[in-house]
Amino acid sequence: MMMVVISKIRSFSSLLFIILFSYSCNQIERNCNLFKTGKFYSEINYDGVLFSSTFTRNNKNLQIEKFQGKIDSSKVRWINNCEMVLSPINPNKLSSKKNILIKILTTTDTSYSYEYSFIGDNKKLKAIAIKID
Repeated sequence: MMMVVISKIRSFSSLLFIILFSYSCNQIERNCNLFKTGKFYSEINYDGVLFSSTFTRNNKNLQIEKFQGKIDSSKVRWINNCEMVLSPINPNKLSSKKNILIKILTTTDTSYSYEYSFIGDNKKLKAIAIKID
């Protein structure tokens, strides 16, 4: 009887070790520091329509974006290594005054995927940015 209990404990311990080991191997490594500054191209698929933009982020916490022929500027505030808040500098509409939360999800050497939403909004959208300079 005691041998059966010991055998079950060893089996459970082995299974737990395998699960924990597998989980640690599958964690996504992100190198967000590569994307704090530079020039980027981004594509966003919104309701089946593909939108693209280019933007530059500098080390003075400023982001300048060209989207649909218009140029917008935002202040960048990094919350942590992979999350930032964009605050529009001179919004021309009330709806443009909302801050945007951006979270970098994955990175490669030249690109990152991210999700973003207006602060206070539950709807999150995903996109990809490619570093072009």
